[in-house]
Amino acid sequence: MDNSLPNSRSSAVERLRSVAAFSLVGAGLSLTYRLTGWGLPCPWRMLTGTLCPLCGATHMGSDLLTLDFAAAWSHNAFVLSWGLILAVFTAFWAVEAVGGPAVRRVKVLQRTNVWWAALGLTAVAFTVVRNL
Repeated sequence: MDNSLPNSRSSAVERLRSVAAFSLVGAGLSLTYRLTGWGLPCPWRMLTGTLCPLCGATHMGSDLLTLDFAAAWSHNAFVLSWGLILAVFTAFWAVEAVGGPAVRRVKVLQRTNVWWAALGLTAVAFTVVRNL
């Protein structure tokens, strides 16, 4: 990490690196599925016969490669919704990384555990609703 960057800017750069790695893995899995039909099997679904919060994410990513947003939504609205939230934050971090102003969230949204709790609660709710 470049220690000459201000703390806020270097933090934004680190976040962008994490998002890039996450996105490359997702795009790679989606492209592999699109080209070969091979995807990762879901251990939860194999054990329980029900859909987990991530079931359909590879199909969703494959649909996004062809810009078919309706099909992507139908395959996994949960992952697509959180992906859109991540995309908004990524834009903010990119502006900050190049020296622009940092967007400051309200105090409660600055806490990581609030985001993990929101992710967990929406994952459980989505899973219950989609398996009814």
